[in-house]
Amino acid sequence: MRTITRESLTAVAPPVATSGEALVRSADDAHAAGDRPRAIELYERALHMLPSSATGTAATVLRRLGRVHWESGQLDEAIDVLQVALVAATAAGDTSCAAHAQNVLAVCHWQRGQLDEAEWLYRATRTSAVSARDAALVAMIDQNLGIIESVRGNLQSALRHYQSSLAGYRALGHRAHLGRLLSNMGMLYTALTRWDDADRAYDEAAVLCEEVGDAGARTMVEVNRVQLWLARGAVERALVACDRILGSAAAADARVLGETLKLRGIAARETGDHAGADDFLARALASARERQDPLLEAETLREVAEVACQLGRNRDMLRALSQAHHIFAGLRAGRDLADVGERAQRLEQRFHDVVARWSSSIESKDPYTQGHCERVARYACALAERAGFHSITMFWFRVGALLHDVGKIVVPIQILTKPGPLTDEERRIMERHALAGAELLSDVEFPWDVLPIIRNHHERWDGRGYPDQLAGESIPLAARILCIADVYDALTTDRPYRKAFARERALDIMASDKGAFDPELFEEFRSLLVEGEFAELSVSVA
Repeated sequence: MRTITRESLTAVAPPVATSGEALVRSADDAHAAGDRPRAIELYERALHMLPSSATGTAATVLRRLGRVHWESGQLDEAIDVLQVALVAATAAGDTSCAAHAQNVLAVCHWQRGQLDEAEWLYRATRTSAVSARDAALVAMIDQNLGIIESVRGNLQSALRHYQSSLAGYRALGHRAHLGRLLSNMGMLYTALTRWDDADRAYDEAAVLCEEVGDAGARTMVEVNRVQLWLARGAVERALVACDRILGSAAAADARVLGETLKLRGIAARETGDHAGADDFLARALASARERQDPLLEAETLREVAEVACQLGRNRDMLRALSQAHHIFAGLRAGRDLADVGERAQRLEQRFHDVVARWSSSIESKDPYTQGHCERVARYACALAERAGFHSITMFWFRVGALLHDVGKIVVPIQILTKPGPLTDEERRIMERHALAGAELLSDVEFPWDVLPIIRNHHERWDGRGYPDQLAGESIPLAARILCIADVYDALTTDRPYRKAFARERALDIMASDKGAFDPELFEEFRSLLVEGEFAELSVSVA
């Protein structure tokens, strides 16, 4: 693609063999037929052939070119072209073209997960469209606002926007736009579990797309309908539909490809084909990242995590969940998106469940430490709450607490369960677990930094701990808290070589070990136990 700048609008080449207008018509036909590469080529050739005085026509061509780039998943190119189209349309006094360009710019922001920016642009565009008496654009904006509300989980608000758009298009007789709108309504009805309404919406959408020759929209109706079949448990129908779409020319469409691969992966997982699910979801993930589609990426990662969970691949599941959580949290950062928030909470609950199972499996090597990770997490969270950790931090602190001994996987069971004192060599092996745990989870992108808890929970306030010999406040606060809870539980639990100490005796032993603990935190911990407040403290984990 040639670089399009504001200056190039007045420096286009003169006409040669074919008129620019004819090329624009050919480009429109190619676009309608779903041949986007050809449409881009023809629109660019048309721009070269338009006379320099045709600024208004150039703005329209640029707007259409930007739209095709967006549909092709080329967001950077789309935004560049649309911004020039907006300038050209404004210079030509074409408020309708400017509003349409602004609308597609908003769509680009929406696809990147910048929902606040997209909504602002949509509402500004709608105001311009109302002023320009452009009823078709008003209907289009209502549809797009419905999409925003649907993503946010405001389903009834989304339905109102869609119904307003539907009424507008029907009043105008714009059947060309109705198919895409009804396809979106089908997805919304699916989310509302209104199966019959979803079926009717998809049926009408398919007929309308066929009538107007909108091949791309017709394919998206098929793709969206797969979600309905999966929701209703019709997995075989979903498999057949996905394979048909992936085997057709429509799979060249980046939007179609990514969504279909994700759905095909879900269907494979539901039939127990985990290898197939892994393959399709990996391809969907690559497509989402190439297309810069964060919502699809996060949704796909969530499905990847589900496959890993079913196969017992805890580490892979944690990695996928943490990446999905990071993306969902980024989407939520602009505004508290209800739906994304609910998804993030479900991910957090899944994180907790997986981590709890994993910590239990670690403890199963040593019958004397059954429940150790859970108890340590409870003590540590109580102290962390006193230390001022807020609710979001508390959740991830608990995850780290549950995983603090994950490195014991590398320690031989005969050392873990030895009834007498450890030899120097055995102690060196035992002390490796802190580093081993941190290395094991080093490539898991936790939303909050839990690795210092795992790596540094055996450091001492006086610097004589391991593995890094950190001292004082150079020891991460979370690790200092965990250290106190870990030692207390060890002292108050039966071990192969001794019986558990009573609470007061355990606290006295800890107090006598000068230099072991952060003195202020230790006194807070003692007061929690002595005051009897610990039992009443509850920590939200999801």
